Amino acid sequence: MNAFIIAIGLLLIFEGMGPALFPKAWRKMVSQMAQQPDKQLKQIGTVLIVVGAMLVLLMVN
Repeated sequence: MNAFIIAIGLLLIFEGMGPALFPKAWRKMVSQMAQQPDKQLKQIGTVLIVVGAMLVLLMVN
């Protein structure tokens, strides 16, 4: 459970860095992503999940 809370904390830190450090660029990126078709967003999400899972597996083993 401790590792899960740490993982969530790190996720929040990394997610917050974009708007905190580069608010204009972050807003532009979010605006552009909102205009993408659902299929493309699903593909991006799937790739992120796979890469994240691979990183976790590499670190665990």
